[in-house]
Amino acid sequence: MPSATTPAEDSIHGIDIAQKLGIDYKEIPIDSILNEFLSVSQLEDNDLAIGNLKARIRMSLIYYYANQKNYLVTGTGNKSEILIGYFTKHGDGACDFEPIGDLYKTEVFELSRLLDVPTEIIDKPPRAGLWDNQTDEAEIGMNYDLLDQILYLYCEDVKNTEIADRLDISVDDVNMIITKIVRSEHKFKVPEIPKKIF
Repeated sequence: MPSATTPAEDSIHGIDIAQKLGIDYKEIPIDSILNEFLSVSQLEDNDLAIGNLKARIRMSLIYYYANQKNYLVTGTGNKSEILIGYFTKHGDGACDFEPIGDLYKTEVFELSRLLDVPTEIIDKPPRAGLWDNQTDEAEIGMNYDLLDQILYLYCEDVKNTEIADRLDISVDDVNMIITKIVRSEHKFKVPEIPKKIF
């Protein structure tokens, strides 16, 4: 479901993989839907809000097809992105199951090599294509190799200062990632329900 900010090679790679695996696919450009939302809202443009809207439009279409065909929606989130909340709530984070959800991003790269995914797909910068020139690592603030090392140690209950010492990085870098984890906790919870007091 490309938009004007989807790099052309991403669409080409997606179609190539679908064809190689014998998967039926349909390409649905979403710009007309997006533009309708934006014209109705009459708000100032905001890259992050528009990017999240694109992800939610895509998920609405995916669930529409799933309902029509009695399918389940497969997620594409990996452990690194899930832990730091690097997904859109009710967008690309919405799915029925996450087959690679327990693999760190660097493990996804390794698995891709084992499965003979073309090198040009593995080696291109990870990106959601939600706005021009966006890359995951620039948005996250570090590369996946370092992020995964921090997350692995954090999940082993290693203290922030010790993580920094072991990886020879600043505590600020570790704290930045831990803050992402804490700030995204709401993405995993059902909506709050106020309790009656009478």
